[in-house]
Amino acid sequence: MVPYSGRLGANVTHFEAGRVRIELRERRAVRNHLRSVHAVALVNLGELASGLAVMSGLPATVRGIVTGLDVTFSKKARGHLVAESRCDAPQDVSISTPFDAEATIRDASGDVVARVVAHWLLSPVPSEAHPGLHENR
Repeated sequence: MVPYSGRLGANVTHFEAGRVRIELRERRAVRNHLRSVHAVALVNLGELASGLAVMSGLPATVRGIVTGLDVTFSKKARGHLVAESRCDAPQDVSISTPFDAEATIRDASGDVVARVVAHWLLSPVPSEAHPGLHENR
């Protein structure tokens, strides 16, 4: 859906509404000068996981946009990485509503290497975007 995210080279290994698991293999394209996965690649991975979890859990009447990201790096990220995000996005959004979704990124030993919190602004889809969607209101 988002062409930029495909450049990361991550693979979605589990996907259901509000639950996502994405795997990333360390390789030269995502490495930094310290021979570990670059910080921005980790942020991208976490944003992708949280974004898929949020967007897959929203009804067609709600849209969202990321307004900010917070990240905490715990250790150098090396090897095979797994990002997981679980969230229960609100189903009834009648006004702009802030919503946070977290993704945890672990290495092959299960150690947390980073946590990414995506700050979302959820809002109702304007009726002109979906003709007929709000006709009975």
